[in-house]
Amino acid sequence: MTPGCALVPLPETISVKYTEEEAESVSLRPVVRQTFRSPELVDMIVSVAGKDPERVRQILRSGTIVFHSYRYWWQGFDPDAAALSALLARYPDADPSRVFHAADCTEAILESSGASARHSLRVRREDATRRRIFRVRSFWNSLMDLARDSPPVYREYSYALRADIFESPLSTPQLEFLAREAARYAPRSLRAQSSVLPSISRIVFICPRAAK
Repeated sequence: MTPGCALVPLPETISVKYTEEEAESVSLRPVVRQTFRSPELVDMIVSVAGKDPERVRQILRSGTIVFHSYRYWWQGFDPDAAALSALLARYPDADPSRVFHAADCTEAILESSGASARHSLRVRREDATRRRIFRVRSFWNSLMDLARDSPPVYREYSYALRADIFESPLSTPQLEFLAREAARYAPRSLRAQSSVLPSISRIVFICPRAAK
């Protein structure tokens, strides 16, 4: 047990402070105080760190986390393991048996290779389904055509996105196809970003999982 952290059930409410995260050692940003319910604080932690019980427990003990460019902190405590496990059990697990369905996909991310993609283009379905004048097809149709011809494989469940993640590698002919399709069918906002396409090596498909 971490010194100074008593083993306690999950409290009903937790007093939390937060401020914008800054690179400087001394922050002049205002500090905001807010009261979280335990499930709300745990939900934020899971979005960052996943649902591993020991990892979540360690963060609750440490009393701090960075989320969406804000640093949150609270009086650290050591939660009851059974109570925390019961709360985490509500979150889904990765399921490699799941099959990609185009109807479930709400976003596609075109990425360059490497663990940390240097180039990417996010394409939301609601944007990419807009048809240009005199066109009967949308850029989203083009992306789904690729998914139909080369079925994406399951990668993981993202707690940050609340979605199952699928991906497909892209060949040179497929990239050339996407470049042509973007020029013909993509809305202006997407065409303006299509210069990154020569650097792209895969498509990541985001499929939110329906709540049980």
